[in-house]
Amino acid sequence: MKTDTADAHWNEEWANIEAGSKWLQPEEDVMAWAKTLRPGARVLDLGAGVGRHALWLADQGFDVTAFDAAQAGLDAIEGARLGDRARLRCVQGRMDDLPFADGSFDHVLSWNVIYHGDEEILLRTIDEIRRVLQPGGSYLGTMLSKRRLPHELAKYPGREISHNAWVFDAPGTDKIHPHYFCAAAELLALFDGFEPKQIKDCQHEAPGSWHWHIVMEKLGVGV
Repeated sequence: MKTDTADAHWNEEWANIEAGSKWLQPEEDVMAWAKTLRPGARVLDLGAGVGRHALWLADQGFDVTAFDAAQAGLDAIEGARLGDRARLRCVQGRMDDLPFADGSFDHVLSWNVIYHGDEEILLRTIDEIRRVLQPGGSYLGTMLSKRRLPHELAKYPGREISHNAWVFDAPGTDKIHPHYFCAAAELLALFDGFEPKQIKDCQHEAPGSWHWHIVMEKLGVGV
């Protein structure tokens, strides 16, 4: 069964994005991370949405690839090009099958994306992130914390369709599509081949909306 289906929901959301939406504002963690990167570095924004990070990173002088399964988001990015953003390109595809050569990027960003699917999809996606990253390159991303799961179940009936992957009876939201939740030890096991630089469990806007914020470094050859 195909489980990475949430792009169907987000494609509709991106096609109707409104001015002032939170999805147009870059996250503070992303901006802080970007300050640690070499100027002009090659950055993959995996699951770029409408480009809140890809556009901002391009404006900071990075060589950015905005990647998403939802074409409406990429269309919004193309429509938002202002000034000299020649170093920003858009590519459509699936997160577990990236159309890029090994070591194509110095850094990868994926904010609120890779947990949309079951463990098989997630592990393939992490494999692809590892593959396209240069040794020593960093990954900044988020995952759903298991601390969040009871809050979701208090709002919506839900069922676990496979290990750690849940769907909820929540029409009109992306929660009708599979979401993966994990604890800290499980998170570390998923990112084999990476050295954790930062792991924190953060509550987003809504009460109980716990996400892991993680920075990982790809280990070099022979490490």
